[in-house]
Amino acid sequence: MSAIEITFMLGKILAFFGIVVALAALSTLAERKVSAWIQLRYGPNRVGPFGILQPLADGLKFIFKEEVVPDGANKLLFRLAPAMVATPALLAVSVIPFSFPVMIDGVSHAMSIIDVPIALLIILALGSLQVYGILFGGWASNNKYSLLGGLRSSAQMVSYELTLILSILVVMMLSGTMNLTDMFYDQETGQVLLWTIFKFPVGTIAFGLFLIAAFAETNRHPFDLAEAETELVGGFHTEYSSMKFALFFIGEYAAMVTMSCLLVILFLGGPTLFGLLVGIENTWVRALLGMGVFLAKLCSFLFLFIWVRWTIPRYRWDQLMHLGWKVLLPISLVNIVLAGVWVIYIAPTWGG
Repeated sequence: MSAIEITFMLGKILAFFGIVVALAALSTLAERKVSAWIQLRYGPNRVGPFGILQPLADGLKFIFKEEVVPDGANKLLFRLAPAMVATPALLAVSVIPFSFPVMIDGVSHAMSIIDVPIALLIILALGSLQVYGILFGGWASNNKYSLLGGLRSSAQMVSYELTLILSILVVMMLSGTMNLTDMFYDQETGQVLLWTIFKFPVGTIAFGLFLIAAFAETNRHPFDLAEAETELVGGFHTEYSSMKFALFFIGEYAAMVTMSCLLVILFLGGPTLFGLLVGIENTWVRALLGMGVFLAKLCSFLFLFIWVRWTIPRYRWDQLMHLGWKVLLPISLVNIVLAGVWVIYIAPTWGG
């Protein structure tokens, strides 16, 4: 690799991980601000202009807070669990393309840290590891509420990960690839109706199923039964404090960012914008504009995650399981069949 390529790679690592960490931190502020607006309150407004430095103040507070380890806890797993939650969500960002490829010395370079043809498999594999951190944290805390939260999270993830995978499988069938860059290029034709979400009914159903499963996979309201303050005090992280507690939150919000990135790439064309960026010859200009479009779509989904939390009431545990196994899973299986019909009979004549 040339010096320019090495510099570009290091720049991507710093920029993309920086974007995700910054979005995760700002999402905590947005969570409090949006909830305040919905409830006719002000929200954080003391630290910095309009309270925008509140995440920094919270981070400093966590750093200097006393760390407490409960009596009877498994100290190794208790300390390891928060990192097991945050690390997979952050690593998944390495295969996500944030924009169009750029040309360096005549060679095309993807706008992801690593460009592999099985990017989706890597994301799914990393996502499935996160539940182990939640389960270990709940069990190692030696607290019955934490244990129940960990068990709920594991059962919830098993239930909804099937729907998530089947929804992704539909998109793979439509695009014919597992490479995320190729997936959004498949939707870059200058026609908005070729975004996957508009391929009715197959793509639209897959989008709805993926969105619901994403809420459950990230333990977000209305599927936050693993935390459920009214039932489990605080769930799997009840006994955590200091930076370990902060790592659980970083993992949750980083998972929100990762899921939002997947929603944008799989269903909304990634950095594409109705074909307006196709004719730009300068790949660097097109990449910068594409990244702006991508981040705008990404932030809209993050807002949706927050908005739903303060709008829809929490499901009961039996309702959560019923929805996952008896409603979403059968619809996902039927949608797979419809996707096969689409690929074989409709796509060749429709042009999508």
